[in-house]
Amino acid sequence: MTTRESIRPGGRSARVQASVHKAVRGLLSTMDRSDVTIPLIATEAGVTPSTIYRRWGDLPELLADVAVERLRPDAPPRDTGSARTDLTQWAEQYADEMASGIGRAMIRDVLASVGADTGNAGKCCSYTREQVQSIAERARDRGEEFPDVETVIDKLVAPIMYRILFDDVPPTSEKVLSLVESLLPERR
Repeated sequence: MTTRESIRPGGRSARVQASVHKAVRGLLSTMDRSDVTIPLIATEAGVTPSTIYRRWGDLPELLADVAVERLRPDAPPRDTGSARTDLTQWAEQYADEMASGIGRAMIRDVLASVGADTGNAGKCCSYTREQVQSIAERARDRGEEFPDVETVIDKLVAPIMYRILFDDVPPTSEKVLSLVESLLPERR
């Protein structure tokens, strides 16, 4: 199976990827996930099923690829002028998006492909690290104290994801705020 990283950007390959991704998103928005098949996606995308199998290997891998692309942030976290507020707003938005029905489905799709050793979970983790790193750099530029990125992943992101994956109740705003408070105590 060809991995995504070895595919040349632009040209036919990019058009096929865009068409297939669009078909997957469209089908998932109108039908139950269990009814979506590679032949159905191929028809919708205007490609042959063998094109999809050759590029992605199987349906879980294709769904994971679409999910990873959708999980890629469009922009850096909002700059509010304060590391604490930046981190709080980013974490609340992250928790809300990941706990939504669509967010949970994307997480499931990414995790379903982990056995394929495609690096999809790692890509998601790197997106999160980049977002936190952006907040950290702004904080340091303003002279604010900020924990290292891995500490934020361990003490903020990991508890949020754990609750989303294994708890019936997603993390509340109050819970997110208490996690941020443990990392960046409010100065009195």
